[in-house]
Amino acid sequence: MGSALSRLCTKENREEGLIFNIQRFSLHDGPGIRTTVFLKGCPLSCKWCSNPESINIDREIMTFDMMCIRCGKCVEVCQTKAITIVENIKKIDRTKCNLCLECAKVCPSGAIQEVGKYMSIEQVVKEIKKDKPFYINSNGGVTFSGGEPLLQWRLVREVCRKCKEENISTALETSGYVTWEHLEKTLDYVDLVLYDIKHLDSSMHIDCTGASNELILENLVKTVKKARTWLRIPVIPNYNDSQSYMVRLGEFSAGLGVEKVSLLPYHEWGVQKYERLGRVYTFNARKPPTEEFLLSAKEILESFGLKVTVGR
Repeated sequence: MGSALSRLCTKENREEGLIFNIQRFSLHDGPGIRTTVFLKGCPLSCKWCSNPESINIDREIMTFDMMCIRCGKCVEVCQTKAITIVENIKKIDRTKCNLCLECAKVCPSGAIQEVGKYMSIEQVVKEIKKDKPFYINSNGGVTFSGGEPLLQWRLVREVCRKCKEENISTALETSGYVTWEHLEKTLDYVDLVLYDIKHLDSSMHIDCTGASNELILENLVKTVKKARTWLRIPVIPNYNDSQSYMVRLGEFSAGLGVEKVSLLPYHEWGVQKYERLGRVYTFNARKPPTEEFLLSAKEILESFGLKVTVGR
């Protein structure tokens, strides 16, 4: 966590945050109709991540080759000659790219797009307030997600504080792999925490996320004492999709006092993003969990007195 955290904390000296998406009319990130603010930067490296554009703590480019008209404007402005078009085939050597982002600025068709925009606290609040009528009518609000939004905790805390002044409900989705001091200070202005648990076994957690789960579990115990909390469990094939694991999860969760447990089945909706970012998706040859297993897992967890939902 140290490297990513220290770099983003340095960025936080400015009164702005790095946002890669503001998604409106979301129905899966808390109750009611919500606006989800996605912040860049994550200290974990989950092999199945469906938002790979969230991992890097800097701005980057994403390409959409089907939209490219081969006009060559990106080649002309590229400072490091990382972009070439040969025999009508465009290539980007990302090892040469210095992320000046000039190519995205001049692309007339949107085939090269900038991922990540610096926004001030007031700009983020202004965007959230646009949907306030929908929050009121549906008991919804705003959710902060990522990446790990608490790598930019000062911005999240301040935006949440201003949202509370506007009577807008606030929710935070977090991996829990953050400094407790930052999480605790943010919880002062958060109505609901969506807390991700990837695996209860530390070695399994390290293998698939690159980090231990000790801090995550410690922070979870503290969080449920301060805030209304939902557990979110990504159900990953050959990782945590066994009945024995669901029994262990039920035993662990039953005594926490969480409001509910959400089972989120693995999917491959984000696979194309890896190619667009110049990366390789290595977590392949996996099938989503069956409906039969998900219903079985739900029943197991419910047997421990837990409220359980599938998919949200």
